[in-house]
Amino acid sequence: MILAISTLGMLASIPGQTMGVSVFTDPLMAATALSRMELSTAYLFGTLASGLGLPFAGAFLDRYGTRLTVVCATWLLAATLVYLASIDRVIASLASGPSRGGIAFVLVVVGFASLRFSGQGVLTLVSRQLIGHWFERLRGVVAGISQPFVSFGFATAPLGLALWIDASGWRGAWLEMALVIGTGMALLGWLVYRDRPEDCGLRMDGRDANADVARDEDAVPERAWTRSQALRTPAFWVVTFGLASQGLTGTGVTFHIVDLGVENGLSRAEAVSLFPFNSIVSVVTSVIVGWLTRRVRVQTLLIVMLAFQAVGMSSVAHFGDPAFFWLAVAGIGVSGGFWAPLSAVVMPGFFGRAHLGAINSAMMMWIVWASAVGPAVLALSRDWTGSYVTALYACATLPLIALVLTLFTPTPPQEPDVRAARSGDPVG
Repeated sequence: MILAISTLGMLASIPGQTMGVSVFTDPLMAATALSRMELSTAYLFGTLASGLGLPFAGAFLDRYGTRLTVVCATWLLAATLVYLASIDRVIASLASGPSRGGIAFVLVVVGFASLRFSGQGVLTLVSRQLIGHWFERLRGVVAGISQPFVSFGFATAPLGLALWIDASGWRGAWLEMALVIGTGMALLGWLVYRDRPEDCGLRMDGRDANADVARDEDAVPERAWTRSQALRTPAFWVVTFGLASQGLTGTGVTFHIVDLGVENGLSRAEAVSLFPFNSIVSVVTSVIVGWLTRRVRVQTLLIVMLAFQAVGMSSVAHFGDPAFFWLAVAGIGVSGGFWAPLSAVVMPGFFGRAHLGAINSAMMMWIVWASAVGPAVLALSRDWTGSYVTALYACATLPLIALVLTLFTPTPPQEPDVRAARSGDPVG
């Protein structure tokens, strides 16, 4: 049940994800009279602003639990969709004449900030936290099982939303979406989301609460790091750096894929064909990596992810060549498949469940910011050098830097007041 509802929660975040917003770009431009560059800049500022609120959302999640948090997130997401569906009317009621453009820009930034905060941020955060709280040995396996459904939903979302717009119009699609999320997902979240298995008479991984009593006497106490303690460890920053670099490079390539194809002599269809192959590789990889998290140290898996990420980014620079095309598929697809299981496993494994919402939200803030900056980095490279190659090579160095840092970063000790250096074990 937890696996199913957490997966559904992540799918419900689609309206706040980039692929969910992209389909509404042209209608928004027409409704607000903003140019494509102005709308893209508003999206960047809104995404950056949304990241600022995530640490507070994480603290709220730890204090008030997943049930209240998921209801608040879905209601805020629904309210934001209603707001954006009426954005032209809001602009008309507040501005006219020369000031209209500036006010329209600010109002759209506010809408995007709320959309990204509630959807991409909080709803995703609380849904992923369920896996971290309910599973231990099977944490990676469950994340690996969930990821194919999430990937399929995200991949088909643009087509499904486009059909929805054709049927109901852009305004009607957002309003109907708000109704589905604000009532259906909120109700399901309240009925099914539960903070911990112990609250339901279970243990992590679904074991009976009365089982394994003898082993409890010799069990190692569960880690219980606070956010401030976790932020003082090199391990937190190295893992966050590695996962954020994946978000930065992935969104950058996705955003500019058609123009990247033109630069490499590919048609739109040929350039976009990278995504289906990536998805297949990513789905297969995520299932395998989920199984491997029980058998291979997660630090070793992180190193493999970073190596494939570097290969993928450097290969995209020349993916007009068939050999580099398939290297890009392998690099981006495999590293993408590692991302979901590792993001579910590493933080609870290093720091425990007691303050997981606060710790995950701090990591999520940097990932959101990185995903916002990625398209801008590639665009600047195109404007300044006439090519994306420089930015792609620079992006390929980020996972390599994280890889080297991982080799020399100590694993957090069991107790936060013990120095990591004394507990030995290097991450690599």
